[in-house]
Formats: sequence, C-alpha cells, structure tokens
Amino acid sequence: MILTITLNPSIDRRYNVENFEKGNIYKTSNYQYTAGGKGLNVTRAIKSFNEDVLATGFLGGYSGRFIEENLNGIGINHVFIPIEGENRSCIAIISDDGSQTEILEKGPYISKKNFNNFIALYDRLLDGVDIICASGSLPDGIPIDTYKQLIKLAKDKGKRFILDSSGDALRYGVEASPYLIKPNKYELEKLTGISIADEKSIIKASNYLLDKNIEIVVISLGGQGSIVFYKGNMYRVRVPPIELVNSVGSGDSMIAGLAVGLNRNLSFEDMLKLGTACGTSNAMEHETGKVNHDNLSDIIGEIVIEKLSGSILRN
Repeated sequence: MILTITLNPSIDRRYNVENFEKGNIYKTSNYQYTAGGKGLNVTRAIKSFNEDVLATGFLGGYSGRFIEENLNGIGINHVFIPIEGENRSCIAIISDDGSQTEILEKGPYISKKNFNNFIALYDRLLDGVDIICASGSLPDGIPIDTYKQLIKLAKDKGKRFILDSSGDALRYGVEASPYLIKPNKYELEKLTGISIADEKSIIKASNYLLDKNIEIVVISLGGQGSIVFYKGNMYRVRVPPIELVNSVGSGDSMIAGLAVGLNRNLSFEDMLKLGTACGTSNAMEHETGKVNHDNLSDIIGEIVIEKLSGSILRN
C-alpha cells in the first residue's frame, strides 16, 4: 500500500476566465472545486491506477467535511486527525492565454495535541504500507522539521519515503535522507543557494543533495522534462511536445507515477517514464491531478531517456 500525507489540505478552486486582468469583474461557468493540497492530488492520480492508497493528514471545519465527502465520493480510503480549525482554500484563475494567477490561503493552526495524535497515527500506519508520499507545505503550529521526523520514523521501519515540498520544510527533510525528492529549478536554487542557469549548475546543486544520501534526485524542468540522478549516473528525460491545457498538479501526477512504478517494482527507466508520462498527461487535462490512461501509453512511447556517465557529476 502507498500512504499519502497532506498536512495542509485545501479545497482547490479553479476558475477559467477569458482575458483575465486585475481590477475587473468577471463571470464564468467554467470552474471546479476539488479536494486538494499536493498530497491529495497525488492520491487521486495513484487511485486511478487501482493501487491501494491511503490518505492522511489534518481535517477540520466545513472545508474539512467537503474534502472528506469528496474523497468518499471517489472511493479513496483515508484516516485524518480532526482539528478545531478550518482547512484552507487555494484559488487558481486560468486565463485563455494559459497564464495562471494563484491565491493560496495560509491554512489552520495545528495544536500540539493534534500533532502528537498525528505522529501516533502515522507510526501505526507505517506497519501496513510500503511507500510514503509526503507533499506540500506545513500548517502553522507543527515543527518546521516535521518531514525530517516522518522520514526517520519511516526509515526505522524500512519504508521508502518520497518528499515533495519546498523552503525550510524541504531543507530540514533532506537532512533525513528521503528515498526520492523532486525539486524544480527554483526550489533547487533556494535549497542550495546556487544560481541555476544551465545543466552544469544543476549538476553542481544536485551534488549537494546526493551528498545527503538521497537515493533518487529528480530535477523537474517543466516542459523540458527533467534531469535525474541515481546510483552515480545522470539521466536526461525529454518529453514530447503537447498542447498545454493546465499545468496545475503535473508535478503531483509525476510523483504519483513514480510511486506506482516503485510499488510495482518497475525498472528504474520504466519508473521514470511512467512518472514523466503522468505529469505530461495531467498538463493536457483541465482537471487538476488527472491522469488520462487513454493517452498514457502513447506518451510513454515518446519519452526519451539518455543515460550519461557518472563521471560527469563531479567534474
């Protein structure tokens, strides 16, 4: 089973607005509300493969009830810690030129009692899962090194931990050496303090992470694919050109595909292709965190992976 962790879930509200500009009033009939937060996007994408997946985190208020009902409606198993506060909303306004404006609420405060209840729950859940995917930001009230704690607990029980976060949450998390991380160029710059201008600087910055004994480092480059480091080698992953519809959730869909590939014991390159294809498929859909299985095989067939000598990493 795969366990997904969403510590700061949300109602994701997407509005498609023609010729959106600030200061104007718009009406739209093209909108969508979904149970969101990066971890729940991952969860939906994993569920689409009919994999056993369990979602956890914190839920509270009217928003929490909406999220719970949404997950129940699509058959996702979940066990959340109830909180006194209200889960947040995240708003994405997408214009017809593809540009996107996002407004992200901060989220609720998590009490020490609720956090301790979550740690106890997590420790129990670890016994029944094989892979853990933790995604997104940390809500107020919980320690900044929470992901570090969760990774250590998972590793103590021999579980593989995938971390997809940013800022200090990611910085502390990598200190515990998760199995896989997937920063983009901006997140890599913030994490290492190295300006990312070309492939050479990506390699230099990634060595910082490889020195943390992280098994797989995936540097997401959006429409340009990714650069991946694994067992002393570097891989360039190139994606086919597509008609971009909505890139929100593409990184989460990629994480889902990588987790499914790991869970199915695919070869490393097949796992990479599956994760990359999931992210690409999502970018072709209006719905956030959607993997269209009708086009997945075609996308996989067009993904190109180039394996480079490990000697390039330290030059």
